[in-house]
Amino acid sequence: MHPNPVNDPNLSEDDPVLSLASRAGQTPNALAWENFWRDAPPEEHTVFWDAPQERTGAVHLPLLAPYFGGGRPVVDVGCGNGSVTRFLAGHYGRVIGVDVSAEAVSRARDAASGDEGAGTALAFRQLDATDIEAVGGLRTELAGDADVYVRGVLHQCSPGDRPRLAASVAALVGERGRVFVVEPAAEGGAALTALSQRAEGPPSALAAVLAHGIRPMEMPDESLPALFGTAGLDVLARGAVPLALTVVGPDGESAEVASNWLVAGRNG
Repeated sequence: MHPNPVNDPNLSEDDPVLSLASRAGQTPNALAWENFWRDAPPEEHTVFWDAPQERTGAVHLPLLAPYFGGGRPVVDVGCGNGSVTRFLAGHYGRVIGVDVSAEAVSRARDAASGDEGAGTALAFRQLDATDIEAVGGLRTELAGDADVYVRGVLHQCSPGDRPRLAASVAALVGERGRVFVVEPAAEGGAALTALSQRAEGPPSALAAVLAHGIRPMEMPDESLPALFGTAGLDVLARGAVPLALTVVGPDGESAEVASNWLVAGRNG
């Protein structure tokens, strides 16, 4: 474990993407996430949301690319095992993945160590993204505005933690940065509930999540832009996109849930 991954020798301070991945403040607590990642299978694409990048990062890239860039670091909030963070490192210059779970961060580092050429672009750290003071420390280290990527984190946060996470994102974004967020829509939340309540039981990947007391919470569709509006960010673009999962649906195809995305920033 690296107590201060920002000083990781594999990370060059001169490179421009930071992917801040933080499962911060998610329900029920950090301990549940730590236990989940300790018990999760080590193989790729076995965790419930860890779908291949052609169904995740590659789908989101055309949506966020017009807004990210300008030499800014990219902050990926909620990296888990770092699969999307590593994908982003292939498209931006400097990436740091941050997660509330030390085990997730350790797995992300191990996976990245096998990526050719990723050493100077990629690092990971443990961070609670609902802790505005800790995020302020990261902001100081970045020495400027960042672009932020958030996939499927907010709906697993408690309602009280969501405004804190949005405020942390706004602090990282600053004046010029942008945030891309994708979260299950109300329709998608209903689909997740249906999967968890199947007569034959939930799919094993979902059962592993539920076994640790981690459950998606209701998040009305309009609450997503409202959260970032309250944090002082303007919605610059929004739409709908499927959120890919690793389980098979009733039709025998790879399952997806309806989701909403937006890009926000200070439009000044």
